[in-house]
Amino acid sequence: MAETITLKLNGELKTCASDLKLPEFLAQQGLNSRLIAVEYNGEILHRQFWETTEIKQGDVLEIVTIVGGGVSKDVP
Repeated sequence: MAETITLKLNGELKTCASDLKLPEFLAQQGLNSRLIAVEYNGEILHRQFWETTEIKQGDVLEIVTIVGGGVSKDVP
């Protein structure tokens, strides 16, 4: 069984399994990966790296949802 870790998502503490890749974490949060942008530890993370990015203890994610006319930071 995977260890549980804590990270920050849009300013809120979240827990998840330590062996999760970013797309799996996003899916668990109910996010549509086609409609979001991800800032990972202070840097915009290009989609080509999502599949290989493993969520780690203490990571800080800022996720914005793309909406008509702009972006929204209103995600779980």
